[in-house]
Amino acid sequence: MTGLRPVGPVWRAASVCIALGVLAPVLNLAWLAFGADLSHWTHLARHVLPQAALNTALLLAGVGVLVLLIGTGCAWLVTVCDFPGRRVLHWALLLPLAMPTYIVAFAYLDLLHPIGPVQGAIRWALGFDSPRQFRLPDLRSMPGAILVLGFVLYPYVYMTARAMFMTQPAHLMEAARTLGENAAGAFFRVALPLARPALAVGLSLALLEALNDIGASEFLGIQTLTVAVYTTWITRSDLAGAAQIACAMLVVVVALVLLERHGRRHQRFGSAQRMRAIEPRRLHGAAAWLACIAAALPVVIGFVAPALYLLWETAKRLRLGGGISDGLLASLGNTLALAAGVTVTTVAAGLVVAWAVRSQGSTINPARWQARAATLGYALPGTVLAIGLLTPALGFDALLGSLLRQEGLPLMSAGIVLVVACAIRFLAMPVGGIEAGLARIPPALEQASRLLGESAAGTLRRVHLPLLRPAIAAGALLVFVDAMKELPATLLLRPANFDTLATWLYAEAARGTYEEGAIAALAIVAAGLLPVMLLARNGLGVRAEGLPE
Repeated sequence: MTGLRPVGPVWRAASVCIALGVLAPVLNLAWLAFGADLSHWTHLARHVLPQAALNTALLLAGVGVLVLLIGTGCAWLVTVCDFPGRRVLHWALLLPLAMPTYIVAFAYLDLLHPIGPVQGAIRWALGFDSPRQFRLPDLRSMPGAILVLGFVLYPYVYMTARAMFMTQPAHLMEAARTLGENAAGAFFRVALPLARPALAVGLSLALLEALNDIGASEFLGIQTLTVAVYTTWITRSDLAGAAQIACAMLVVVVALVLLERHGRRHQRFGSAQRMRAIEPRRLHGAAAWLACIAAALPVVIGFVAPALYLLWETAKRLRLGGGISDGLLASLGNTLALAAGVTVTTVAAGLVVAWAVRSQGSTINPARWQARAATLGYALPGTVLAIGLLTPALGFDALLGSLLRQEGLPLMSAGIVLVVACAIRFLAMPVGGIEAGLARIPPALEQASRLLGESAAGTLRRVHLPLLRPAIAAGALLVFVDAMKELPATLLLRPANFDTLATWLYAEAARGTYEEGAIAALAIVAAGLLPVMLLARNGLGVRAEGLPE
């Protein structure tokens, strides 16, 4: 984008402030952790970190293997094979993205309960009368957590792998077959190595989501680092200890980002417009139906079964006259208000950052660090972000309260600190989308506008914003839905007596009352379907470009 006029100092200063605001929680987290007494580290090293770190490593390893197998296998299957239901399944495999992990865990804990419908049906079919005679392994275990998270998070790998497989030239596979490779050999020796950068991206995103999870892990009895941060802060009121565990989580985050960078270190882009794509091979008979079942099974486990359960529990609650409680309606209002506030804040900040760096245009761009720093929050688990943001937010809040001569913490009480935390976490979405949108706008349009006497702000308002409307709308939709689903940061930073649908569901699951929690979960899932439909409509809408740098 050469030839564009640099933005003014106000835009650059605002972009720098946003980037520093994203970095502030990380710096404060390190200060809290290493400024604490050594006894904290000794206690954590002996009693907390070993087990929590081991559980986290086992969980991430198991989830990583499962999402790679399911995501890559399904992506290859729907790319190279034509079978009954393929046209539906190629987008239906995205549906688990609408299911937050804690909702799936919430659903399966009831579905697979020893006296629940699934085990009851199995015992009836086998002729048993009670759980003492037959029962499935307890879902509250490490294998249970791996299965739940794996079947929800595999779409991250599926999206990136499918996008890569769809763009691979058919002649490469044909050359491998001509040289004597069978279908499996051509896949493992040609298609899979070419897709490695995309697989690294999808795997890293899935593992970051698994690391951020708190609800599913706690529901299923797995003490991960994220759960340890929450219990150390909330249950033991030990902020320094929580910060130290959060620093250990940052090590895991850095390792995952480095894994992604290593996986696509040799990635190069080239034009494949004249290359013939892989033509799906028509399957017949038993092979066709086996392929259909194999591709449908992840959708059934990751979305259909939990969604039907939520619908059934909601209908049962309404049929029995329970209705929707005032508390749940208040939580719905809080959720919509929070999501709207986060969306407006995040999109505005993303526009400032993207606009401030857009005129540099060259590959050597000294202002790019602002965009990279601004998108760092997406890689930070919500618990880590909340711990790092708490101290500076409380300090500023107390100062503001004294200046306004108000008692208490006005920003925390109004939920503004929570909005800021969520905005930092999701800022990568609008920044990336708006930067991509700006890159597609010809510089001549801005030059013509400036020659006609329009100011920089006027050019942005009258030229760029109308052209950026699709990118802004897509980013706003993704932020709105993710803010509705966010649980870790909301649990830790919400004002007193403030519940969202996610925290309401968390509390209902903790109490073991599933009926009203199902209504909250169903509302979250319904909102989560919107971006999934958008992705499906745009042909997956994914490019294997990696995490924010």
